[in-house]
Amino acid sequence: MPIGTPFHERTSNLCTSMRWKEWSGYYAVCSYNSLHEPEYFAFRHSAGLLDVTPLFKYSVKGKDAEKFLSRVMVKNIAKLKVGRVSYLCWCNDEGKVVDDGTCMRLDEDVFFVTSADPCYYWFKRFTRGYDVEIEDATDVICGLALQGPTSRDILKQVIDIDMDTLKFFGVRDANIENIPVYISRTGYTGDLGYEIWTENKNALQLWDTLMGAGRNYDIQPAGLDALDITRVESGLILKGADYYNAQHVLIEDRMSTPYELGLGWTVNLDRVPFMGQAALKKEKQEGSLWATVGLDINWPELEAIYNNYGLPPEVCSSAWRQSIPIYDFDNPRVQIGYATSGTWSPTLKKNIALATIQKRYDKSGSKIKFEVTVEHARHLVSAIVNKPQFFDPERKKSNPGLEKAKTNG
Repeated sequence: MPIGTPFHERTSNLCTSMRWKEWSGYYAVCSYNSLHEPEYFAFRHSAGLLDVTPLFKYSVKGKDAEKFLSRVMVKNIAKLKVGRVSYLCWCNDEGKVVDDGTCMRLDEDVFFVTSADPCYYWFKRFTRGYDVEIEDATDVICGLALQGPTSRDILKQVIDIDMDTLKFFGVRDANIENIPVYISRTGYTGDLGYEIWTENKNALQLWDTLMGAGRNYDIQPAGLDALDITRVESGLILKGADYYNAQHVLIEDRMSTPYELGLGWTVNLDRVPFMGQAALKKEKQEGSLWATVGLDINWPELEAIYNNYGLPPEVCSSAWRQSIPIYDFDNPRVQIGYATSGTWSPTLKKNIALATIQKRYDKSGSKIKFEVTVEHARHLVSAIVNKPQFFDPERKKSNPGLEKAKTNG
């Protein structure tokens, strides 16, 4: 049976829909009201506050913490400076992805790692020979994600650091109304946003402080339904939907490499040995079999199919996570991949999806066929292959502090 997070006393009173799901053993809100749209628009036009406590969290400390993490991660952690965060993944010996997450460098020998799956024992098995200590902080550290265009202005009301100088993927220790926190400019919405981490005992005070500070900025508590739409719009993959943990699957075909998931940019190949290095070098030289792409699904064609049945076009208002076949445009009997998740984007006014496709079909602008089912019958509509990142606002990475300095200089 799930348990409540340290914020549950607040979130449970606000969740009038009574729509919950289990997330890593915790109760997590799907949507606070019967409709999730207001929460989605808060992420995109004001600010949404999301409980991210169920993420698995690890404190990695010690003289060899940097060397150890560089050994188990695909990215060279030696290049990660204090006060910076890196999104990355880690692989098995065959170069197949075990999980993805973030690594924050809080001090020279102190790191904070988040992951979607429990990875404590995976990390622990490789510590021999390293002067490093790993602590599972999942049940002692809680977290909130404050995401949206007004998130920075909200935090300015209550935090003791200059928010204008906190760069994209930066992290700092700070105080929010005397609550010690780590705040990182990260998130899963693809928008301007921050994640705030503190000890469980501070949870309720932190929630109340942020909600109070955001009252004049149209802050909204937000759930996972709204988050799922934003992450598809932003081309952010999800474990269990767009890929699987290589340690948990029964067949090799369900495993993926960083290059196949569009995470090749996180891989630093030419350095000291790390997990999966030989396999990934070989793949880099020979090429990948699969690619992760975005699909812009043809709306007029979908509308025409429904019209033939005398029905208006229909799409789910929530994001979906299921395997849907996609086919060669010129030879629709040949399956070339499958869509893994998608949504109707309220911001972009498009029907979009993320898909795994044979590498030779991943050219941006090319056309494929996408399977849809209407009135129990299967049909095909065309879709255009794009980069997965459909939504990428300038505000996500903009830095007012630097802009002011340039202006004053």
